[in-house]
Amino acid sequence: MTEYNEKQLDILMAAESLFASEGFDGTSIRSIAKAAKVNIAMISYYFGSKEKMLEALILHRTSDMKMQLDNIFKEDLTPLEKVERLIDLYISRINKNKCMYQILHFELSTKKRLMDMKSYAEVKQQNMAAFRKIIKEGQESGLFKTNINIELIPPTIMGTLVHFQMNRPFFEAELGIKTDEAYENYIKNELTSHIKQTIKALLVHEN
Repeated sequence: MTEYNEKQLDILMAAESLFASEGFDGTSIRSIAKAAKVNIAMISYYFGSKEKMLEALILHRTSDMKMQLDNIFKEDLTPLEKVERLIDLYISRINKNKCMYQILHFELSTKKRLMDMKSYAEVKQQNMAAFRKIIKEGQESGLFKTNINIELIPPTIMGTLVHFQMNRPFFEAELGIKTDEAYENYIKNELTSHIKQTIKALLVHEN
């Protein structure tokens, strides 16, 4: 994982906020420099281009996921408990990094840039390999089904949460959610519980 100095982090955080609100194409290097309180030359020195800055931002936000997945795998927990911890990890990361996932969703859907980003693809592959180890452990113990489509489990987790977030006004009205705190609590409790029950049904043998 690349370590950035304070100025580099200031630039990345300013870029993240602007990319999320204005879009990648709608954000200029000049506006990032202004938001980060640095000059344009410093951005060019550290990152070279806006595309390289986007790549650095996404890697910064995602590259420690494998380490966290490996730590879950090593814990003295049942395979199902590990999966539940993994779901907690996914949800907390998406909630914490809303801006970055908003950017990712747009960039991947438009297919302009990230399809050629090999370093990001490598991080995703490493994360999937770490996740696959947890599922395989459950299968080897006889707890999990053998015919699981492992690759579809993470998008099932993330897709449910992202859909909920992208349709926040609708769900707030439907569920009678009035405050930001109530919204966050609903995600932490009811929505997380629902996702865990869904994934458990996909993984565990029926009684």
